[in-house]
Amino acid sequence: MKLPTPPALRTTVTNSPPRMKTVVRRLKFESELDLSFGEHVAERAYGQKLLSCIQCGTCSATCPLSHYMDYTPRKIIAMTREGFKDEVLNSLTIWLCASCYACTVQCPRQIHITDVMYALKREAIARGFYPARNPIPVLAKAFYERVRHDGRNTESRLLITLYLRTNPFKMLKEAMLGLHLFLTGRLSLKKEKIKGMKELRKMIDSVEPRKEAVPL
Repeated sequence: MKLPTPPALRTTVTNSPPRMKTVVRRLKFESELDLSFGEHVAERAYGQKLLSCIQCGTCSATCPLSHYMDYTPRKIIAMTREGFKDEVLNSLTIWLCASCYACTVQCPRQIHITDVMYALKREAIARGFYPARNPIPVLAKAFYERVRHDGRNTESRLLITLYLRTNPFKMLKEAMLGLHLFLTGRLSLKKEKIKGMKELRKMIDSVEPRKEAVPL
């Protein structure tokens, strides 16, 4: 079975100064791959049958956002199994997944592809592999930080954190809407917090992946 060929496997020729060509190697040898990456992701995806994918392409055909992805879901699965860790974790695909579960419903091997995407997102965040100022990973981290610190999320504080870490000027653009929500009582600046934070943090620590489980 021929594996999909991602851009990272192609040898391209780029034009530098006039009449000069520079050959850039984009071929990866097996020794450069992380051959345990597929099994590691499968374990993080709650033991889903990632390694049983038959590369039929049903997930890519079903996905409503595959046209905007740099790698289709089918290619992401293949690259994950073969150990293209850096290419997968740096791809835009895992952040574009809308979690609609269409691929999971249609998969003939009953692979929970959406859960695989979640596992890849967690892995990328843990390693710091995500686009700078991308609102999706920034929001995920800010949400987690608020829950771990206060047990609840104060929407106004979460939005302020998101805008400050991604695009502060957009916060100014949405200022009138925020003021309207505040005046009508639909948005509060009051910090929300639960009781029993010690117990909650103990629960989080018991299920949170250990740092040593994410090799550098």
